[in-house]
Parts: sequence; C-alpha cells; structure tokens
Amino acid sequence: MDGRRTWQPPRPVVRGRADHTAIVGCELYVDGVAVESPGPAADLAGLYERACEHEGAFVWLGLHEPTEAALTRVAEVFGLHPLAVEDILHREQRVKIERYEDVFFLVVRAAQYVEHERVTATSEIVSTGFVRLFVGPNFVITVRQGTVMELSSLRADLSRDARALAQGPWSVVHAILDRLVDAYVDIAAALQLDIELTEAAVFAPGTPVTVEQVYQLKRQLMKFKAAVLPLQRPLAALTGKQFADLPKEIRRYFSDVADHHIAAVEQVVAFDDVLNALLQARLAQLTVEQNNDLRKIASWAAIAALPTAIAGIYGMNFTHMPELTSRYGYPTVLLLVLVSAFALHRVLRRAGWL
Repeated sequence: MDGRRTWQPPRPVVRGRADHTAIVGCELYVDGVAVESPGPAADLAGLYERACEHEGAFVWLGLHEPTEAALTRVAEVFGLHPLAVEDILHREQRVKIERYEDVFFLVVRAAQYVEHERVTATSEIVSTGFVRLFVGPNFVITVRQGTVMELSSLRADLSRDARALAQGPWSVVHAILDRLVDAYVDIAAALQLDIELTEAAVFAPGTPVTVEQVYQLKRQLMKFKAAVLPLQRPLAALTGKQFADLPKEIRRYFSDVADHHIAAVEQVVAFDDVLNALLQARLAQLTVEQNNDLRKIASWAAIAALPTAIAGIYGMNFTHMPELTSRYGYPTVLLLVLVSAFALHRVLRRAGWL
C-alpha cells in the first residue's frame, strides 16, 4: 500500500474537449440526479467547474482504453497526478490504492467467466482486465482496459438510485467494487463446477483427463487468483484507519463488500488446494499406468523367452542327443513349449501382471 503523496493538483484553466473516441460516458450529478449528460461531446473543463460550484455535485467520466493524448487532456482538466497517469499507460498494473492529497487512485482487476463445453489443454476459462479509478471531491473517473466488466449498465442502474448517488463520488466506487466482487463470487461458483467435473473424471475408470487439462484449469485459476487476492489490501485500507476521513456511511458499505470478498478469497484458496491434489493424483495415476505397462512388457518377454530357451538347446547341433532319434521328439518339444508358455501366462495373470 503506497503512502500519501504530497502534491497539490492544479485547478482546471484550459477549456476544450477531450478525445471523443475514449469517452464512453459522462454525466454531471447534483444531489444524486443527473442534470447534464453530454456524453462523448463533453466540455470537460466547463462541466467540472460547474460541479465545483455546487455542493453535493460531481462528474462521472468513463473512459475506455484512452490514448495518451486523451488521457493527458483529462489529467489537465481534473488535475490528476502525472505518476498515476503514467501507471495507466502501462497496461499491466498491480492492484493498489494510492492517495495524492484529496485525489485517490485505485487499480482493480475485473474478471469474467468464459463459457465452454469442456476443459481442454487450451481452454480460456477466465478473462481479466483492469479498471482504474480516480476519485476526487467533485469527480470520479473510470478507465477500463479490454471488454471485461462494462459499466454502462451499472451507470444506468445507479442513475435510478438518487439516494446512493447523493453520497458523492465514493458511491460510484462502492457500486463498482460491489459488482466486481459479485462477479468474483459468480466466477468462483462456475469454477467449482468445472473442478468437480474434472475431479470426477480423474477418478473415473478409463479417465480421459490429461495432465495438460488439469494444469490448464490450474493456470486459469491462478489468473483468477491474481485478480481476487490483491484486492484485500485496498479494501482493508478503505475500511480501516488509513483513510479514516472517508464518509462514515460509505466506509460501512465498503465493509460489506469486504465481507463478500473474503468469501471469494476463501473459495479461491480452497480451489488451489484441490487442483494441486488433483494434479498430484493424475501424475500418480500416470506412474501406476506406466508401471503396469512395464509389467505387461516384462511378462510377454518372459513368455517369449521360454520357447527361445528351449529352441536354443536344440539348436546346439550335438551329435548325440536322445530326442534326435525319437519319432515323437519334435511334436513333444512343441507341446512342451506350448504348455510351458500357457502355464507361465496363467501364473503371471494371477499375479496381476497381465
């Protein structure tokens, strides 16, 4: 968790419009009601100034994969710290929360379950993407990467709940984290079904499950785990004493989100243990199967060695061998070979080698 950064964001002084291709939503809320919804054609500087003029007003700006130029323009208008802007330009980012005076910067990783008929060695089960949030006294900015966790439906739902939005920008942050954690719980339930089916297949007779399939499931779980577990620290900060100046009611809502998140974390940790056990079990099964194959090979080699040994004796070409003058010597030896091979086969079969 990064500590407080000493830096004073500048006030917006430049008017203009941001890159319209990056803006996917923009509203000005006053007392929880959207009074302006300019959308992509927003005059961000003017909108933000109007939000600063009214108590209980804030701007919710939504961006989707903005260019560096568009992000720089937004940073100028809302006074975002350049280090936070630089973090957004790096696609891979750790989950964290930072504070720059009265502006908070939060990075979370959203996840989405990918529907599939069965788990294969190349199945994509979980898809992830980053959501970054800037939260100030009169604005909240959401920056999404990828197609995971669209916020348009969340924006529509919140717009119908003026009581929640009246609590300010942090109500938007709570709604996003709440939906994020709910998605974690749903994905965990779907993964549990995949793991249960894989577990049943591993221990079923004639199992078709390969080590690669089990490992792919574990790899996808690791991707999901990388999204779920790091969120514990930001939630702990939002509910703890580190950010004690947050509204008390909002902190209570974050505590509820943290409780749901703990349930998802416990499931993910349990899944990891189960998949480790399944992977070890499948590897043990492969070892047993290889040992069985080696025993079968050794058994048939022993059966083949018996007539070979008898034939080797009669191939020594000595002049005085009793069976050479016997009328029934040849069929007798053949019968002896067959009976000996059959007897050895029965012995090995009873021992479980065949």
